[in-house]
Amino acid sequence: MCYDDNARPPLPPSEAGAAQGEDIVLEAADGNRFAAYAAQPGKPTGAQILIFPDVRGLHQFYKELALRFAEIGITAVAIDYFGRTAGISSRDDSFEFMPHVQQIRLETFFADVAAALAYLRSGEEAHRSTFTVGFCMGGTLSFLSGTQDFGWAGVIGFYAGMTRDFGGRGTLLEQAHKIRYPALGLFGGADQAIPVSAVQHFDEALDEIGVEHEIVIYPGAPHSFFDRRAVEFADASTDAWQHVLSFIAAHT
Repeated sequence: MCYDDNARPPLPPSEAGAAQGEDIVLEAADGNRFAAYAAQPGKPTGAQILIFPDVRGLHQFYKELALRFAEIGITAVAIDYFGRTAGISSRDDSFEFMPHVQQIRLETFFADVAAALAYLRSGEEAHRSTFTVGFCMGGTLSFLSGTQDFGWAGVIGFYAGMTRDFGGRGTLLEQAHKIRYPALGLFGGADQAIPVSAVQHFDEALDEIGVEHEIVIYPGAPHSFFDRRAVEFADASTDAWQHVLSFIAAHT
């Protein structure tokens, strides 16, 4: 897993304002009910973001990340993956996530994304630029959502795995040529699970199709470096935040 219950997202390099968040339950078109967390800014900008967690689903790290986005004016919703197989119970350290990860299928994941997107695009937020950001498995899913007609302003992935195949639909490297939105990828150069060579192949695949993209590799940084406790990688975390915010600003 990427983050345990003690992990917390680094603070963004921007002045924090007021924000409020709440646990919500969303419903997909097929009737699946799944947990989510919505954070609303006191002073919204023209952007909003959908957060895809790591393999553990919707745990505290991602609720706090949603609040960090909202504090800088970006409406945020973080979603859980396991409504169909685990209900809407807590995703703390006691949750045995792997049996449920193995049952994820892209078609049902995309149905949940559509429900979250409908929530984000209701009311005053209907016409705001919408982005995705994901971590580990969620980074992969963020980029894979960029192969669909969701109308994203851009897709962002932290340490996105390249080799997981969700239900026989192909790995990220195999589907990279279908990505249709601007993309930002952030990776650790010392990530034992994601070789730099695989990241380079991903970069090359995006080059080939001509989609706007930026790939950033932080030398010496491990998987899950984006953690407030990882003080030795604080500079990488700050720079990653800045890349994310600059990417959002450039495409809003």
